[in-house]
Amino acid sequence: MTVQPEIDAALQLHQSGQLEKARAIYERILQHNPKHPDALHLLGVVCHQSGKNDVAVDLISRAIKIDPEQPVFYNSLGSTLNDLHRIDEAIGCYQKAIHLKPDYAEAFCSLARIFRYEGKAREAVGCCEKAIQANPNFVEPHYLMGNLFFDQGMLDQAITCYRKTVRLDPGKAEAYCNMGNAFQARSRYDDAIACYEKAIQLNPGLVEVFANMGSALKEQGRRDDAMACYEKAVALKPNYAEAFNNMGNLFESTGKLGEAAACYRKAADLKPDFAEACANMGNVLKARGDITGAIIHYQKAVELKPDYDKAHSNLIFAMHYDPSVDSGAIFSESLAWWRRYGAPHISSLGVNRFDPNSRALSKRLRIGYVSPDFRQHSVSSFFLPLLMAHDRNQTEIFCYAEVRRPDDMTARIRGLADHWRATVGWGDDAVARQIYEDRIDILVDLAGHTANSRLRVFARKPAPVQVTWLGYPGTTGMPVMDYRLTDDIADPEGEGDKHYSETLVRMADGFLCFSPSDGAPDVSRLPALDSGGVTFGSFNNLPKVNEKVIEVWSRILLQVPGSSLLLKNKSLADEATKRRYMDLFTRNGVAPDRINMLPATASISEHLTLYNRVDIGLDPFPYNGTTTTCEALWMGVPVITLRGNRHASRVGASILTRVGLEELIAVNEDDYVRRAAGLAGDLDRLTELRAGMRQRMMVSPLCDPPSFARAVEGIYRRIWKSWSQERMIG
Repeated sequence: MTVQPEIDAALQLHQSGQLEKARAIYERILQHNPKHPDALHLLGVVCHQSGKNDVAVDLISRAIKIDPEQPVFYNSLGSTLNDLHRIDEAIGCYQKAIHLKPDYAEAFCSLARIFRYEGKAREAVGCCEKAIQANPNFVEPHYLMGNLFFDQGMLDQAITCYRKTVRLDPGKAEAYCNMGNAFQARSRYDDAIACYEKAIQLNPGLVEVFANMGSALKEQGRRDDAMACYEKAVALKPNYAEAFNNMGNLFESTGKLGEAAACYRKAADLKPDFAEACANMGNVLKARGDITGAIIHYQKAVELKPDYDKAHSNLIFAMHYDPSVDSGAIFSESLAWWRRYGAPHISSLGVNRFDPNSRALSKRLRIGYVSPDFRQHSVSSFFLPLLMAHDRNQTEIFCYAEVRRPDDMTARIRGLADHWRATVGWGDDAVARQIYEDRIDILVDLAGHTANSRLRVFARKPAPVQVTWLGYPGTTGMPVMDYRLTDDIADPEGEGDKHYSETLVRMADGFLCFSPSDGAPDVSRLPALDSGGVTFGSFNNLPKVNEKVIEVWSRILLQVPGSSLLLKNKSLADEATKRRYMDLFTRNGVAPDRINMLPATASISEHLTLYNRVDIGLDPFPYNGTTTTCEALWMGVPVITLRGNRHASRVGASILTRVGLEELIAVNEDDYVRRAAGLAGDLDRLTELRAGMRQRMMVSPLCDPPSFARAVEGIYRRIWKSWSQERMIG
């Protein structure tokens, strides 16, 4: 029997995917020559490709024993062992293959895949570089390098690698898909969609492309097109959990919480360990005001995926809404977050940056602000006045913007900053390195454990002094966060310090400075004078409106005959959510016709105009309103608040104190009811408050940007001095 023609014929069949026909020839060869190394090896490869890995290991090992100098044998054995999760043995095989053939690009790529799976990015990149050096026109290392850069958030480098991949192999649909993902992560949605369309043209059955393109279309506001993509993905792969999860995100973004919940449940049914779907269900429950259910789902998401830092942050944030959770529990969970996600990445970039030549205490300080909320968001209502009033002779302002969908407010803030860094799609290391290279003196977090924050950047300590302020009502739990700006009403001296990892710096005139909307309408006449009954109102997020709050508000309504309550929130577009709240009021004895519920409005002006229907605002607890309270006051509406025992439940007291309205601050639930009912019975006082409220705010510390900016800058100067002196002593 002449073997080589048989081997060649079998290889042709093998490479065309006709495995069984190739197998028959290899077996026939081995019947005549049981020790033929090539036939043993190739039959082993067929077994590996057929899922018979144990048989494959035996066959390829026999080939190696007969001919131990063939690098391809070791590469094939490594791939088989890898599939059997015998990782160390697989690595040894690849290394032996490379020892025998130092320019073995395929073996370097095989090693790179293992290192990527093990989270050893540096080693994986090194293997890809060696593979490219061995064979610059080999497609696979360029593609793998792109995936590695994408994993690390180095998106521009990833895009470069994917472009090189498709130049070498114009038909590689997966590379176009992944390039689209990189563009989408950079918020370059047009480029992303173009890549997805090319991938679909090359491979119409590549289901992941449709799911990913749907997400890009969703971000562009093309919701019908996005849904069509998700439906196509499900049609191609009915058990595709990720597509149902993305579909849920689309429904949630349009306020269709019931439909969103159904999609997340479907995704979880199809993939029980799908942590993202579990966390997203938590988001829906939170939006509906079911904090207990939300916390349970966030906890489960973290259990399913222990490295899921965003779900853990969601859990901590949700705890602030729960009346049964105390500050100690929130602090403990925050420290747990730090130990799991922050401490492993701690570095000392900024700490070691000390330059004796620039330690002058009077130097112009380089201040960096980090936020995802440089847009139409409540944070901007308080950050903007500080930014506008900063003394540029004393401060140089850098904004690190994690803004996924920029808007007019983004453009306004960008125009006021000295330097702007758009960080969407950047890895934590890349952002930290940029901050370090910008030589930031004081880095300020404006988001805490809220959505899209960059706390893991702060873990790397890229600036000498780090501060948290404004966007989150509690501790970050991070020892590397040096200070937190607050005041003695929101955080009384001595009471809450033990529940903060930061040193609290209390501002004498309050930690907030409010910037009212330019489009705010004029304050109207008191509505009760025309309606014949007092209208209470709350436009707060529904998670703040818990069952205890509803019980207390119901007591107020029952004590004030003819009164009604107006609730407004985007989640109230969902009928099931409205029914839930209506049932809660009914259980507390309030007739449905006394409760009015409205969804979100199209504009800020329309939102503020609705206050012309409200006589008295009701602040929820234990998580008070902040922007909602300030907006209500600006529209002439007094707000009754209940002073609690932690920061989130004392913000209302802080705001009202700054405008001289301590009479609206209750000390317990009974006092809250008494003050609300008493004010409702005094239309003269309500009329007086409404008429003078806007002027009262304008002359108060709450709306005095220059004084607030000088106070903040004074704090920055003191903490910079403290750090500089410590370094000089050290």
